[in-house]
Amino acid sequence: MQQIMLICRPGFETEAGQELTDQAAAAGIFGYFQPGKNTGLLRFTIGGNEPAEELMRRVALDSLVFTRDWFALLGDCELPASDRVGAILAFLNDQGWQGDRCARLEVRLSEINDDRDLGNFARKWVAPLSKGLRGAGLLKDDPEAEAPVRLEILLTDFSTAVVGYSLAGNRSLFVGGVPRLRLPASAPSRSALKLEEAWKVFLPKERWLDYLGGGKKAVDLGAAPGGWTWQLVRQGMMVTAVDNGPMNPELMASGHVEHVEADGYAWRPKRAVDWMVCDIVDKPRRTARMAVDWMGEKLCRYTVFNLKLPMKKRYEEWLVCREILVQGLEDAGLHCQLKARHLYHDREEITCFIERLD
Repeated sequence: MQQIMLICRPGFETEAGQELTDQAAAAGIFGYFQPGKNTGLLRFTIGGNEPAEELMRRVALDSLVFTRDWFALLGDCELPASDRVGAILAFLNDQGWQGDRCARLEVRLSEINDDRDLGNFARKWVAPLSKGLRGAGLLKDDPEAEAPVRLEILLTDFSTAVVGYSLAGNRSLFVGGVPRLRLPASAPSRSALKLEEAWKVFLPKERWLDYLGGGKKAVDLGAAPGGWTWQLVRQGMMVTAVDNGPMNPELMASGHVEHVEADGYAWRPKRAVDWMVCDIVDKPRRTARMAVDWMGEKLCRYTVFNLKLPMKKRYEEWLVCREILVQGLEDAGLHCQLKARHLYHDREEITCFIERLD
């Protein structure tokens, strides 16, 4: 029985399972999922003879909205307090693990873990576990060597480890799919972290200057009090902040912001800008259509916007919004790149990025 462990926001296990079930079927692989309620973890079981690795080759993690990260499962390993390292070595040997395929390991915790002692143990355990694995020939000697897979150890408690492996090139750049971000004291609101995370997830790090540098111009729809505007200003952009509400006074004093009191959905710029961002809480289909309008009229080259999903049928609503976006861009004759992800700093919304390539 081949399985994949999916990692998502707690409470969205069913959406993540539904999405992978659909995408796997489209790739010719059929399976079912077992969500753990509000754990942020679920196991997807492949119904046929295909290995988990094959599914992860046919489906790109970047194509999944509700799954932050994933890895192929080898199984659950009991960890006796007397020799936890030895238990992992014996488990991997029983699995026929090939150490020449792997150079590094990652010890993970679930997002809902609140046991500080387990967290401290996980950090300290990496070094002795890595040493033991290398000594047993279960990891390459050079941790910096290129390797097709990475060993994944998920600690559910002190006595149980979920063991698996992730594929190079088809896993999150961040452990658990969560970039570690800090909110500076000068940020007007915590929403600033949403836009920063979106950039880190959607934009290639080596091309950040192409996307964000060079004194670009931006529009922030629904800007008040200015969390996203603040992020744009940090990148040196000149920003038009559109909102009937008040903006942060310190942000306005920067000289980089023009505040326009207007309805974010109705307002349009006289000249095209580089970026349009929008974090307005409204019906997701309305936001999707607005984004299509901005791209179709070539009012911006890049956009990041949030879609607030209803409590019920969240996955189904995303499929409707995706169709609005894909079909709308196609009808406009545009060549665009669309990405979407349920980010760590999102709640009931998902974040979308569109880049006009023509």
